[in-house]
Amino acid sequence: MTLKQQMRFWAIALVTFILFLVLLSNILLPFVLGRAVAYVLDPGAVRREAMGVERTAATTIIIGVFLILVILALMLLVPVIIDQILGLLNNLPGYYQSLHDFFLPIIDRFVDIPALQQSAEFKKTVGQYVGEAVKGLGSISKNIVGGGLAVVNMATLQVITPVVAFYLLRDWDHIVDRVNGWLPRKNAIQIRALAKQIDDVLAGFVRGQSTVCLLLAIYYGVALMATGLEFGLVIGIVTGFISFIPFVGAIIGFIASVGVALVQFWPDFVMIGIVGAIFVVGQVLEGYVLTPNLVGEKVGLHPVWVMFGLLAGGSLFGFVGVLIAIPMAAVVGVLSRFVINQYLQSPLYGASPPAPTNPEDASED
Repeated sequence: MTLKQQMRFWAIALVTFILFLVLLSNILLPFVLGRAVAYVLDPGAVRREAMGVERTAATTIIIGVFLILVILALMLLVPVIIDQILGLLNNLPGYYQSLHDFFLPIIDRFVDIPALQQSAEFKKTVGQYVGEAVKGLGSISKNIVGGGLAVVNMATLQVITPVVAFYLLRDWDHIVDRVNGWLPRKNAIQIRALAKQIDDVLAGFVRGQSTVCLLLAIYYGVALMATGLEFGLVIGIVTGFISFIPFVGAIIGFIASVGVALVQFWPDFVMIGIVGAIFVVGQVLEGYVLTPNLVGEKVGLHPVWVMFGLLAGGSLFGFVGVLIAIPMAAVVGVLSRFVINQYLQSPLYGASPPAPTNPEDASED
């Protein structure tokens, strides 16, 4: 197969994959989630096998424990989180008005705000902009979540996802062996090396970052609740779970919690400072303890590339796109580095000129 034929083959494969995602994105969510669960739990199954437990038994044990933990978490946390979310939504207009009245005099000390801007008309205009922003966030959330759940309801999701995770986790070694047998013999070693690099990146980011997000959600939720902050649990959990988007989770959580703290605790500067300090400690904990030890520094996914991948995936394929964004970003990153390395070693890049063998030629240069 010539280079032109190979390029045509991979181009057709890429277009087919994209069409597959576009046409079937509404039913892919439980399968993508099941694959993600199997991928995260696979090291546990491998360790059980090393201890002498048969693969099917190890898979059953791991999936069973995982389901029990998920069900317990849903039973304990979901009612509280829903109650706090509804309460937060009901209190948003009051928070907006309180923060408006708090910040406007401060801004007026540094910026000359006309009397018109301090009138009811100005408040109405700002309120409209805030409403449009909230409406836009709602539309984005609807597109992301609704795209994956439009056809598959939650009951089906809860049934199919564990089944998919079980079979993929049980049969993963057989799947890998089968795919390995399909590889072209000429490039098999090179493809395996690339697959190993992709797996290392995914293992470092998906498994490591999932653990980081879980620990941060627990830390922020418990710490904010301990301060007595209203809706501290839901703010902390949301902050932790969206921390896989670099800097976005911490910024959103800081703004939300400090905003609520200003309304709730003012003029108690100590409590407001404690709420702000929780996020400073969280960022230090994430940057210097959790991420270096759980994710590592060799993942090779730049924060900007991660954010672009998540936004692009969510925009194109909804919630399913968000789930596959990081794996696709890892694949593209590894393949890009491979292509660049091949280019640097090719005649197209150009080898350095050979060293002169004649001393007279060297002196003339």
